[in-house]
Amino acid sequence: MASDGVQIQIPKLTKENFGNWCIQMKSLFGSQDLWEIVNDGYTEPTPDQERGYNQNQKEVLRVTRRRDKKALFQLYQALDEVTFERIAEATSAKQAWDTLSIIFKEEEKVKRIRLQQLRGEFEVATMKETENIFNYFSRILVIVNQLKRNGEKIDDVRVVEKILRSLTPRFEHIVVAIEEANDVDTLSINALMGKLQVHEQKKQNKIEAVNTEQILPSKVDAKDQKGNDQGQSQAF
Repeated sequence: MASDGVQIQIPKLTKENFGNWCIQMKSLFGSQDLWEIVNDGYTEPTPDQERGYNQNQKEVLRVTRRRDKKALFQLYQALDEVTFERIAEATSAKQAWDTLSIIFKEEEKVKRIRLQQLRGEFEVATMKETENIFNYFSRILVIVNQLKRNGEKIDDVRVVEKILRSLTPRFEHIVVAIEEANDVDTLSINALMGKLQVHEQKKQNKIEAVNTEQILPSKVDAKDQKGNDQGQSQAF
């Protein structure tokens, strides 16, 4: 869009950038002497009132209407199809601007409430005794992804620290080893999961080995007992 030979780039409104978008649009409107018409609006005269205007008043009204439509068109240019439909009935730039403010401020309130809920879920989450590493990581990452979609900035370090302090006691030794190696600041979430899964598998292998050692003597004893019983039966 060009104005006085200068190409104007209209900033696009998204679900995440309403605050910054308002600042940019106010600056854009101000540079064209349009902000007053957007912020304050103007009173549209009735047909009878307009017929009673003198030539100067009619010229002022014509310029005012033109400025209002110019600002309204620039607002339209900033919107996607879905958002445009929500202000399509607006008849002035002020009405469109006020409608957008109401819509996005309400959505911001909903987002803040949802963020508070998700932050709480993230902070109180702990690994269950019956849970394995893969399932616990999956549960945490669902919350992390929802936080990010709602505008929360959350890096790997924060997630890694959260996971390390919320594991069950059976991971205590590997957690201490990771912290003593100063890996927390550089360790990715996937790398942490890999380390913990290796530790988990080693633990599981030891448990299975112990169980096998306990089962084998029992089988031998049972076999010997069966042989003794058969020998006694034959003796009779």
